[in-house]
Amino acid sequence: MSHIKSRKHAAPARLSTTALALLAGSLPGLALAAENAPAPRKAEEQVLPTLKATAAPESGFKADTSANSKLTQPLLDTPKTVQVIKKEMLQEQGAASLMDALRNTPGITMQLGENGNTAAGDTFQMRGFSTQSATFVDGMRDLGAVTRDTFNLESVEVVKGPSGADIGRGASAGYINLISKQAQADQFNELNVSLGTASRKRATLDSNVQLGTNTAARVNVMVQDGGVEGRDQVKNKGWGVAPSIAFGLNTPTRVFLYSQHLRQDNVPDGGIPTTGMQGFYNADARIQAASKVRRENFYGSPADHEKVDADMFSARLEMDLGGGTQLKSLTRYGRTHMERVLTGINGLSINAGTQALEVARTRQRVDQRNEILGNQTHVVTGFKLGGLQNDVSAGFELLMETQNNRGFTNGSTSTVDVVLNKTKVPGIALPNANVYAPNLADVLGTPIATGADTDGRSLTQALYAFDTLHISQQLKLNAGLRVEHYSLRTNSSTLVTGGTGGNLATYKPLGYDVGSFASSNLTSSDWLKSWNLGLVYKPVAEGTVYLSLANSLTPPGGENFALSSSATSQANAALDPQKTSNVELGAKWELLDRRLNVSAALYHTRNEGQVSYDDLKNPVPVGMTRVTGLELSAVGQITNFWQVSAGIARMKTRQSNQWSSDRTTETIGVRWSPDWTATVWTSYTFGDITLGGGLRHVSEQKRAITTATAAQNMPTIPAYTVADLMASYAWSKTLKFQLNVGNVFDKTYIASLNNSGARMKLGAERNVSLSANLLF
Repeated sequence: MSHIKSRKHAAPARLSTTALALLAGSLPGLALAAENAPAPRKAEEQVLPTLKATAAPESGFKADTSANSKLTQPLLDTPKTVQVIKKEMLQEQGAASLMDALRNTPGITMQLGENGNTAAGDTFQMRGFSTQSATFVDGMRDLGAVTRDTFNLESVEVVKGPSGADIGRGASAGYINLISKQAQADQFNELNVSLGTASRKRATLDSNVQLGTNTAARVNVMVQDGGVEGRDQVKNKGWGVAPSIAFGLNTPTRVFLYSQHLRQDNVPDGGIPTTGMQGFYNADARIQAASKVRRENFYGSPADHEKVDADMFSARLEMDLGGGTQLKSLTRYGRTHMERVLTGINGLSINAGTQALEVARTRQRVDQRNEILGNQTHVVTGFKLGGLQNDVSAGFELLMETQNNRGFTNGSTSTVDVVLNKTKVPGIALPNANVYAPNLADVLGTPIATGADTDGRSLTQALYAFDTLHISQQLKLNAGLRVEHYSLRTNSSTLVTGGTGGNLATYKPLGYDVGSFASSNLTSSDWLKSWNLGLVYKPVAEGTVYLSLANSLTPPGGENFALSSSATSQANAALDPQKTSNVELGAKWELLDRRLNVSAALYHTRNEGQVSYDDLKNPVPVGMTRVTGLELSAVGQITNFWQVSAGIARMKTRQSNQWSSDRTTETIGVRWSPDWTATVWTSYTFGDITLGGGLRHVSEQKRAITTATAAQNMPTIPAYTVADLMASYAWSKTLKFQLNVGNVFDKTYIASLNNSGARMKLGAERNVSLSANLLF
């Protein structure tokens, strides 16, 4: 949207004295260093983009540099695919979550979960590989089952291609780096309030005050409540606050203390059956002929819930050491807790008595805690060696990450009594639901904690260095190396249960003679060496052509901290890390007086070391995934009034040597990896009015990727294209109104599908929101 910034300096707004005291007191040593810093020197102020009512934002959608100091060159001269999604575009689109923001980059798809259990938090796949555990905040790994909000984001940086040298383990397809808003030498207050269909209400406040010549404070606040278009019972409710304070602004020593606190109280969506959808298959002719269900149907219980607590505390130190050398250090502690009870749906059947079509339900409970404590310190400098200029970023990283997952009874099978602590607890009965008329009053019960928990802890010590060597005015050589020692320990308990015929008879905790725990303590450690190499040729100042090579390593259990002793598991502690290699050939060009950046990238990625089976049906790590793709993009301003962000990606995926244990079924494709994805968003400003819109296209996504035939349920997610529109009006220099219409043509499409193809989430039907943006 057209972003208007008032430069009238009203009397400073007052932040809570307690909040400022907490921030300033969390790291007193750093604050004292900043207050005793040398006198201010001349420096370029970092200010938010300014907009007059008759022109588009000065910065527009285009970014020239990354906030990640490991990228030593401007984006034009960086030999890899990097997209920066700025807050200006997110504001135009009314994007409230990270998943909304990622719709602006091609090659990314969103996932649901395994059978009855929706995956927790943000779940997405990029260039054929899962990227759920490769989310970072200000360059440091972010953990936790949380749906991330945009209220405290300056931008979202999407780095594609194996990036082990950048971030370490698990970067098979790249990573997402979220850039937080920081206190700055400026003064402004911005309030945004929006109302939408499905009773959606949301308000955000961004307030920055200058407390002195070199000190400033900022607070971002968000509160929201409402439903989901076309879904009964499903709700999203939460609030967030992100205070920050900065010392020593515009001096050689700067200290930033900031935190973020997010609370969510949602009713989760277990999805609806896929029966009746185009492509649906069931061996029973009566089920095959069944019609679609109402998208509003809710198959859960009033007790379904999802509660998230997420807190993050950060301290960043920046010191100019002279001669163009800068020291940067980030220290962070973060914790998240997600507790959820969800009703999922799975198999279809015909009731023998009523002949009604019914769906089986699964009752899932998740209780997960994550913690992270880390420090990342590096030096950015430039020097000449042998007459050649070197731009270097080098440093170290120390991380401790923990995850605890509590164990619960499986509601889909616990139809018998459970014995816990010598107390007999009634079993959980899970009646089937009528597919077309689910009964919200059905008593489903809540899964019971068994004590069979899983605890994981990882320790990482890493050294890294990046250098850009200027061989000539036209030729640059970029190289990066990361060496890290990674160790993981998993403690888990498995319930030993009795019973016959596959039924569970009793559960008993550790110390009982019958049904006791079988505990395991697994460890894995390794040295991981990741690198990248890029050659950049600049035929003209406005263009580059590059060739890059890179790798990454994914050790067992590296994504969820859960090692396994099973020989058939990819998390087996005895396995070597999976190895991913990548080669990319690309070009980037700046057009229209450098207002518009266009780029093209052709890449080939290979991942090897996946568990498969040999001719003797023994598990061996010989499976391989290959991904070949082409991406094109254009971002920036066509004129001072016309902005655009567009991208299209073509991708081909294939798996080889991926055999099942019976050696009769071969996996040949990669799930949720469409051949084509495309996205475009554009806006034009006419005086006080801005009109904008966009399209999102995703081609067919395969779920059934084996040589087997007649896959039950939905074998694919059909292709879809969705259109969105926006219009805004600047009532004055400080007040603007904006109307957003999502899915203008009310397209019905599957947004995500679970792994069995039995349940789905449909994309939001046509939705409308009206917002007011006030600067004061």
